[in-house]
Amino acid sequence: MLSPQLVEVAVIFLAAISVGGIAYVLIMPFVSGERTTEKRLKSVADGRTVSTQRGAAEAISTRKTQVEDVLKELEAKQKSKKRMTMKSRLRQAGFTISVKFFYIVCLIFGLFVGAVVLLTGSSPIVSGLAFFASSVGLPRWVIAKLAKRRQKQFTKEFANSIDIIVRGIKTGLPLNDCLQIIAQEAAEPVRGEFVEIVEQQSVGVPLSKAFERMYERMPLQEVNFFSIVIAIQQQTGGNLAEALENLSNVLRGRQKLEGKVQAFSAEAKTSAAIVGSLPVVVLVAISILNPSYIMLLWTEEIGKLMLMCSAVWMFIGVLVMRKMINFDY
Repeated sequence: MLSPQLVEVAVIFLAAISVGGIAYVLIMPFVSGERTTEKRLKSVADGRTVSTQRGAAEAISTRKTQVEDVLKELEAKQKSKKRMTMKSRLRQAGFTISVKFFYIVCLIFGLFVGAVVLLTGSSPIVSGLAFFASSVGLPRWVIAKLAKRRQKQFTKEFANSIDIIVRGIKTGLPLNDCLQIIAQEAAEPVRGEFVEIVEQQSVGVPLSKAFERMYERMPLQEVNFFSIVIAIQQQTGGNLAEALENLSNVLRGRQKLEGKVQAFSAEAKTSAAIVGSLPVVVLVAISILNPSYIMLLWTEEIGKLMLMCSAVWMFIGVLVMRKMINFDY
């Protein structure tokens, strides 16, 4: 057994060692300057982090400002568009004839129709109206219809052409070579439009100007999106392949939405077609079954006036039904 005095000394010695160790741990960093060093290192690291974050934020802000400036410039150009001329309408429909030749053909056709109506025994007023409709209204309607069909064909092939550009850029081809591939391999009317772009590029026309002219020939939102992406990439930089790939997905999504809209509105279009064609069908049926009953509309002046008024009201009704069954998306 140890003596009580020895145990007391040992306890005091252990307590002193414990107090000294705790004091060393707590006081030594302040005395040696280690805590000051850690604070300085932390402040430097925080400063670098803040500087990096500030630089990234400034870069994002600068790019955002550049993109906004490009979009404002493109929007201002679109707002400053002049009134569409007949030459532009013919180009949209895919015709390369001159405006003078088009007007001559319309005049000849109008004179022919007016003469035929006049020879059938109609009054000069009716003949004049037939001349006006066949020389002014009908040709413009045909041009608009052909332009609409051409734009629809362009939309179907445009997303595939953008995919070709994306794959070409990812494999290392420059944008101009990708455009030449589309001008050689794509289907019409996409091929013809990109041939125009390649030819304009070969004579020194800037790419943004070439796409602006393409939008004039093909006034579609898809072409507008494409020209905006190209203009932003040229002025601000960025991953063109990724941007065009996203654009291709957007265009395909719009095509799917168009298909859904057409499916949902098919019933309404069928009903409108039946309602619109019913008066004409009844008129033809009565003309076959009882010609003397319906012939008064063709021989009497009041009958001709009634036919003209009915045609006008039918036309207005068709326009109203067309407005009801066409949806914007």
